[in-house]
Amino acid sequence: MESAAARPRPVLTAGSILPADADRAALVARVHNPECDGPCVAAVRGEQVVDLTAIAPTVSDLMERDDAAAVVREADGGHVWRLDELLDAPAGRRDVPHLLAPVDLHVIKAAGVTFARSLLERVIEERTGGDPAQAARVRARVGQVVGGTLDGIRPGSPEADKAKELLVSEGLWSQYLEVGIGPDPEVFTKAPVLSAVGTGADIGVLGASVWNNPEPEAVLVVDSRGRVRGATLGNDVNLRDIEGRSALLLSRAKDNNASCAIGPFVRLLDEDFDLDTVRGIDIDLRIDGTDGYVLRGSSSMREISRDVLDLVAATHGPHHQYPDGFVLFTGTLFAPTEDRQAPGAGFTHEYGDIVRISSPRLGALVNTVVPSEQAAPWTFGVRALMRNLAQRGVL
Repeated sequence: MESAAARPRPVLTAGSILPADADRAALVARVHNPECDGPCVAAVRGEQVVDLTAIAPTVSDLMERDDAAAVVREADGGHVWRLDELLDAPAGRRDVPHLLAPVDLHVIKAAGVTFARSLLERVIEERTGGDPAQAARVRARVGQVVGGTLDGIRPGSPEADKAKELLVSEGLWSQYLEVGIGPDPEVFTKAPVLSAVGTGADIGVLGASVWNNPEPEAVLVVDSRGRVRGATLGNDVNLRDIEGRSALLLSRAKDNNASCAIGPFVRLLDEDFDLDTVRGIDIDLRIDGTDGYVLRGSSSMREISRDVLDLVAATHGPHHQYPDGFVLFTGTLFAPTEDRQAPGAGFTHEYGDIVRISSPRLGALVNTVVPSEQAAPWTFGVRALMRNLAQRGVL
């Protein structure tokens, strides 16, 4: 990767990040307010962002309310910011108001290998041992054997068992195939509570990684009772070389400073935006490099191999509870194979890449790629949040 010294900033406006039907949406934001040096729960109403912290001190508290959508649309609030003002703030500055990731006390979970196309790319990572120079050769071999074998297969079904038998006989069975078409999905903890960054912030890629890509995903917001209350967008940054060396390096590959972006807002479920809407969402990706490089891609929730409620049930239930709720990355279809740095090496990030993940019903999450080691340090954790809210008298 190139040096991160010259770091471009994406130009963000309310019109560029709001959902296309924002006038009908119940949108939840979090705002860093320098006046109290802490976060505020807020409602996005057009181009105004209204502080609701006196009503719900955390987004987690708001999601527990059955009337959350009504509160977001109608409740009287405190301070009002202009959305454009929040978007114009420099990344990492605590002395100016700016948007944060729109979730707080939620545990950040992720489901992996939920799309057949990206499933095969995980197998390729494993077979190459994380070496991008081997990717083209292995991809051709896997494609020749597997072909369309996995298309439309329901995980855990008799057809999935037959596909497993074929792959085992060809010496291509993998732990990724096990969670991709087996009975149990992969669900892991992506990042610590409160560590996600929001739109406009830098997003981190570990400096040691030489083969990596963004993972544009729909993210479910779930309350303590296991009810899906809303959805947003996320970038579950993927370090292909590190995870490809061993799946036991998943935490090293996934959980680094600023390596999880969520936003721009949580859109609450209501009569205009329900779970079936989420099931049909298309997510677009655009990467703009400092050298004029452009990569476009997309991911459609219609092609997911497991229903979103099945993923929620695998996360929350009698076997595991989340008293403050959780967010769940649902996986991605996107697995770029286009060569960028060298023939046969596939895609990898360069520092300074601007990553835009967008969907008409959810808006746009925009971040600039930097080394995790140079991203703004994560210093505001649960103790800091509790102290801050107590000092403000809102607990």
